[in-house]
Amino acid sequence: MGTAERRDAPEVSVAERPARIPDQVGPERGIPARTPGGARADRQSAYRPLWVEEPARQRRMADPVRTAAVRAVLIIAVTLIQAMVAFLCTLAGSWLAFPMVISSVASTVVATWAVVDVWVTRQVWNQRYGVVSEPSSTARQLRRERRAARRRERAERRVQARIARRGGAKRLSHP
Repeated sequence: MGTAERRDAPEVSVAERPARIPDQVGPERGIPARTPGGARADRQSAYRPLWVEEPARQRRMADPVRTAAVRAVLIIAVTLIQAMVAFLCTLAGSWLAFPMVISSVASTVVATWAVVDVWVTRQVWNQRYGVVSEPSSTARQLRRERRAARRRERAERRVQARIARRGGAKRLSHP
């Protein structure tokens, strides 16, 4: 499909545009596609989508965490570049080697701080907004046992109250 043909083509997003089925010859080659019955295939049925959108498996990072991560990646990239320049200056015997080594050491400290900052920011964000409290299985088991004991007590009290209402304390058997 040439530029002129593309310009006149209807605006369809790539996700909506179906892909060409490989065993059929497309109409853009001048040969009409045929269905197994011999009839010409509809242009839309001869295409399938390039990809199908799937939901993300993980939630995306929170904004502050993403910001800290981007900052850390940039700082690490600059640190690696500085270390490479320091290494090359050392090999070349340049006067710039010593200042570059010193700045590389300082950048390594800053890069380490940036990575720790990502970790701390993530922990703080999870603590404030993202953690769903799930009790441990031991605590859950203890709660179940307490609930069961309370249910048994209530059921026992109901039975005792029913007996007391009917005056069953004086009778030996029910009528």
